[in-house]
Parts: sequence; structure tokens; C-alpha cells
Amino acid sequence: MDTNMKMPVVFAGHGSPMNAVEDNDYSESWKQLGKNLPRPDAILSVSAHWVTEDTRICTAARPKVEYDMYGFPEELYKVKYDAPGSPELAEKVQKLFPDGSVKPDTSWGIDHGTWSVLHRMYPDADIPVVQVSISSRLNIQQHYAFGQALKPLREQGILIFASGNVVHNLSLVNWDMPGGFSWARQFDDYIRDAVKAHRFSDVLQYQDTGEPGRKAVPTPEHFIPLLYALGAGEGNKTLEIFNNSCCLGALSMTGYVFS
Repeated sequence: MDTNMKMPVVFAGHGSPMNAVEDNDYSESWKQLGKNLPRPDAILSVSAHWVTEDTRICTAARPKVEYDMYGFPEELYKVKYDAPGSPELAEKVQKLFPDGSVKPDTSWGIDHGTWSVLHRMYPDADIPVVQVSISSRLNIQQHYAFGQALKPLREQGILIFASGNVVHNLSLVNWDMPGGFSWARQFDDYIRDAVKAHRFSDVLQYQDTGEPGRKAVPTPEHFIPLLYALGAGEGNKTLEIFNNSCCLGALSMTGYVFS
């Protein structure tokens, strides 16, 4: 990679795990994203599906592929994404936090929040992937600050990849609904407009939206990866929005590229 190039930051709304095997507008967008972005030397991923008490980072040279979803068709469990890990990148991340708050871990590998999208972006699985967990101890501002601390990695060929959903309420999902409920669209639009205007403080204060926010983010783990992307992408003037839509009533697939 050109050492003068700063790598982008990506937030992807990953939605249903079936996007890993279905050919649709979302999966096609991810394919194009992988073709259009500069090729990274490695990928640091923050997935909604690895939540721990402390912040953990996978230090395995060959991370496991986690099939952390249940009740889906057999073809989904046959998807292989055997990307190598990078103990070197894991060490770099730990050094960004000299207080020792990021702890090494080999119990978790690459979960579907990560591989369901990267399987489309980089199907050859030949780019090292390191996943970092979401700490349940951190508050919203601290998650954002964590993303800010990751910025130096972008100048070292590292793609910071965050995977979650701006709107994620499985209890209200309607599997027969192609679009989103009005409150889901309202909240997704609110976040999108705030991100476009670089009003990141409005994103951090998403709970001020009242009922739309409470319904869109009943639990924070799928929203938090966006905060890492905002922190790491802070100051960038170029923003690309992709998969700008809601689906199944209560999910948002909207994604962002900061470059």
C-alpha cells in the first residue's frame, strides 16, 4: 500500500446473516465496496456480536470462524472465511492503550457480524482480520473515544471495519416487510443527517430522539460499532453512504465510508 495513503473507515449494517449467501442489493453493494476501496494490509473489525466485560482483542494467528447464529439454512453454516489473523496488529492496538485496558484473547475468532460482510467484500479471505470486542463497561462517549484512539492505524495500511445496525430491534422484525416502520426510517434518517453534517454529538445523544431511539436501539450492541467508525473517521470530509435503507420493518442496512 502507498504509505502516504490513509485507509478509509467503514461502518456496515450487516442485517440478516442470510446476506452472506443471498444475492441481493446489499450483498452486491458490499462486493462493489471491496472493489472500490484501496486494498488494506489488514483489517481491524469491531462487531456487534462480540460483547465482553473488558475490551478484548483476538491475538490468534488463525482465528476461528464463529457460526454464532441459530436456526438458519444449512448453506449458511457451510460458508468458509478462513482469513488469517495478525498477532502483530493485535499488539499494535494494545500499545495504543498503554493502560492495559485491551486484553489479549484467543477464545473468540471472527463472527458473522464480520465474516458475513467481508465474505462479499474480500471473498479470497487473504487479508488478515483481527476482531476487537465491545466492552460492556464503557459508556457511549468512551466507545467513541476508543475509535478516536484507533486513528493512527489508518496510516499503517489498516482498514477499520465496524459492523452492526443503526436500527436493530429483533422483537419487532416483520420478515414479510421489505421496508422499515416509520419510526425506524425516522431514526435512520436522523442518524444519517447527523453523520452527513458531522454532528457526531447528535449521534452520541441518540437517546434524545425519544420513542424512535428507544425502539431503534433497545440494546446498544448493534449501534455501538458506529461510534467506533465515527471516532476513527473523525475529521474526514469525504463521506460515502451505501445501502441507505431499512428492511424487515425494524432493521437499518445503512452503511458509511469515511475517507
